[in-house]
Amino acid sequence: MIRRILNNVFETTIQSENAIYHNPFTNKETIPFGWLTSVAPCFPVKSSNISILNNPAQFYEILLQFGANARERITLASLYYGSGKLETELVEKIMGNTNFKEKKVNVNILLDYTRGSRFSDNSRTTLLPLLKENSENCQISLYHTPVLRGFIKKLLPHKWNELLGLQHMKLYIFDDTLLISGANLSNDYFTNRQDRYFLIRDKKICDFYNGLIERVQMFSLAMDSHNNIKLNEKWIISPFEGNKNRFVESAGDLVESYLLETREEQNSHKTEGNDTWVFPLVQMGQLGVEQDALVTEKLIKEATENSKLKIATGYFNLTEDYMNNLIHNSKANCDILMAHPKANGFLGAKGVAGQIPYAYCLIAQKFRKKCEKYGHHSRIILSEYLRDGWTYHGKGLWYYPPNCNYPCLTLIGSPNFGERSVKRDLETQLAIITENKELQKKLHEECVDLYKFGLPMEKKRRGPKWVHGFVYFFRSYF
Repeated sequence: MIRRILNNVFETTIQSENAIYHNPFTNKETIPFGWLTSVAPCFPVKSSNISILNNPAQFYEILLQFGANARERITLASLYYGSGKLETELVEKIMGNTNFKEKKVNVNILLDYTRGSRFSDNSRTTLLPLLKENSENCQISLYHTPVLRGFIKKLLPHKWNELLGLQHMKLYIFDDTLLISGANLSNDYFTNRQDRYFLIRDKKICDFYNGLIERVQMFSLAMDSHNNIKLNEKWIISPFEGNKNRFVESAGDLVESYLLETREEQNSHKTEGNDTWVFPLVQMGQLGVEQDALVTEKLIKEATENSKLKIATGYFNLTEDYMNNLIHNSKANCDILMAHPKANGFLGAKGVAGQIPYAYCLIAQKFRKKCEKYGHHSRIILSEYLRDGWTYHGKGLWYYPPNCNYPCLTLIGSPNFGERSVKRDLETQLAIITENKELQKKLHEECVDLYKFGLPMEKKRRGPKWVHGFVYFFRSYF
């Protein structure tokens, strides 16, 4: 019930010409985004407290350094945790942290149940030493989608059961520093898989996301030091047994009430004297939480003439709403960067999964034909990231105001702007708005560094014929 009320309030507020809210922005380029304060918590930050990492090696080094030295809390949310040498080294760094040994630092880890339990050597077995070392200060939770239940849960094989819904948020908190990304915690993301990575030093933002993860952990499954799984001791409703609607209502209300309370508390304060503002956006479609998709749609829809949108996604599968708004409502020049088939992480996988890159290409080709049909093929450009020896997983959005060389807004986080990001998975990203010229320049440089590997999308790439049927029936699953 709470989430339905919040969504109604959201839709009414953003459509109202006379909506009442505190607009913290002072520049003509940023003032039009004042409506965000009526939708999401607004965290003013110093621009100097935001750093942009450029590559997987930096990402991994930060994880090692911060994991070894955190004093009070380590909170990690990811799709899964790898089982290789680099992943084991990170676990050892945390176990070697003096504060962890002395039970001064709390470690909370949230992963997806299906992905984290795949194979005999998996996320759970790699992380198990943390619980064996200090179960008093360590909690490992695994989100289980409420859709995977009954005979489907019994019959659907591993890997395919992940299609039904996942924990997909990528948040890494060390004391009062947040590392937000689209990258998972595994070898490829530490070495040669390009993503985006923002480091934000701010206690209130870390408190917010720590609280959000704790609430998701409440309705997730808890793992013990013997690798057994059970319900959280604070929760009595199974995600895969009993009444599905009861679970969805209770879990969704838990999240929505937290978002509503935080927004009202945080946005009751004035934010003068700042030059940068951070808005956490959350999307949990299966639980009825639709904040991020509604905000993203509005940003695309209302992009004005002579402005620019840069949209990056590792997997091109934009929702119908996003595509229609880009074509029929947005006035911005738009450059979309996706993975070339050779830079797609699914390439080379066994069976049907190995052909998924061609499914994404087919969807992109259909979108381009639609752009051509309505005369927007020169306004909306599609490019493919190709870099020798690398795969591509970057995602996000940059908004350049009319006739400006630098962006004033970016979206950074886990969503791919696709069907499953909106409808199936647990997602979050930040809308960061800045009036600081130096940070705007850094956002631009980050964008340029990614797009320099973009090649014009091939017009006549062909995959297996059965991919057409696969896309028609299963598009919302990948």
